Amino acid sequence: MSLKIRLARAGAHKRPFYHIVIADSRSPRDGRFIEKVGSYNPMLPAEHTDRIRLQTERLEHWLHHGAVPTDRVARFLGKAELIPMPAWNEQPHQSAPKKKAQERAKAAAEAAA
Repeated sequence: MSLKIRLARAGAHKRPFYHIVIADSRSPRDGRFIEKVGSYNPMLPAEHTDRIRLQTERLEHWLHHGAVPTDRVARFLGKAELIPMPAWNEQPHQSAPKKKAQERAKAAAEAAA
């Protein structure tokens, strides 16, 4: 059984709230889970103390037993210094301008200079 540490959505329409759960990787996102180990409230300001709550002892236990965090949860755990901070690319390659648009921008910058 492969274990994941992931977010399970709760909350109302347009008012998200997430539970950080340990789940089998084959179970649905909001479905069956093994244990709740924290919560994430994206509606709170970034500096608020209750935005991310983690049960560090239980997370260390599950990490020791082979649970793999998702990308977002890995960032939370990295900030809490439970695991090394993962590399994070701010801009995905898919949204970057295509080749012709880059050429036009380069030509416009040269013409302006």
